[in-house]
Amino acid sequence: MAPLKNRRYVSTKEITKNMTLYTNGQFKSEVDQNTLEFKKPTGNPLVLMMAWLMAKQKHLKKYAQIYTDMGFDVMVVHITPWQLLWPVKGTQIVAAETLKFLENNKTYSPIVLHGFSVGAYQFGEIMLQMSRDMERYSQVLNRIVCQIWDSAADITEIPVGLPKSIFPKNPRMQSALRNYTLYHMKTFHNQATIHYMRSSQMFHSTILKKPALFFVSDNDPIGPPSSNSAVRENWERADIKVTFKRWERSQHAAHLIKHREEYLEYLFKHLEACGVLESIGLKSRAKL
Repeated sequence: MAPLKNRRYVSTKEITKNMTLYTNGQFKSEVDQNTLEFKKPTGNPLVLMMAWLMAKQKHLKKYAQIYTDMGFDVMVVHITPWQLLWPVKGTQIVAAETLKFLENNKTYSPIVLHGFSVGAYQFGEIMLQMSRDMERYSQVLNRIVCQIWDSAADITEIPVGLPKSIFPKNPRMQSALRNYTLYHMKTFHNQATIHYMRSSQMFHSTILKKPALFFVSDNDPIGPPSSNSAVRENWERADIKVTFKRWERSQHAAHLIKHREEYLEYLFKHLEACGVLESIGLKSRAKL
C-alpha cells in the first residue's frame, strides 16, 4: 500500500470536552452548544472514532488523517479514567452527548465507526441508550455503514488496561492501581460494575448489524484475541460479516505503527467491500 497522497491541512475543533472534530482545511461553522448542531454542515461523510484511554492528540491525528485525506470529517470521542470509573456521571453523559451530535447532524452520512480499546465499552454505552428508543435512533444506526475495532477491550480487562494506560512505565504504580480497580469494581458494583456488564452484553449482542473488521494480536493483554473472538462468534451467529486480522506480535492500540502496510491494506479493503469508497466518490483504493 503506497502512502496516502495529497495530505492537506487538518484543523481540529473541540465540540465538547470529550469530543474533538478533525476536518480538512479551516472549520468555519458555528456549533449550537445546546444541540451540538453545525449551522453550516461541511457536507463530508463522517468517521466516529472511539479513542483509547489517555490517547494523545498527536497519535489520534495520525488515524484521523487516514480518513481526512479521503474527504471524511472525523469525530473523536475520548473519555477520562475518572469517567470510566464512575459511568453514571461519566461515560453515560459522554454517550448522551455523542448521540445528540449524531442525531442532530443528519447530513453526516455515511458514517464509519472506528474504535480502539475501551472505545468498545463506550460504544456499548451509546448502543444501550439507542436501544431504549429505537424508533428515534434508527436513523443514526442506519447511517453507520461499517465498523472497525482495533484492540477492543472487554470489562474483564479493565483492571489490566486502566493501570497500563495511566502508568505505562511504572510497574509499581500499575500494581497499586490494579488492586484499587479490583476493589472499586467489587465495592461499587451498582455504581460501576453493573454498567460495565450491561455495556459488554450489549456489545456482544449488538444492535449494529454492519460488517466489522477486528485487529488483534496474541501478545495484547488488554484486548486479547480470546475476548475479541467471543464477540466475533456472537456476531457471526447474528449474520454479521466479520474480518479478523490477528498478529502474533504487535502493540495494544498501535497496530498501525507496528504493521502500517498491512493495517491500511485491510482497512481499505474493508471500506471498499462495504461500499464506502464508492459512496464518497472513490471507485477504488488506487485513487488514494
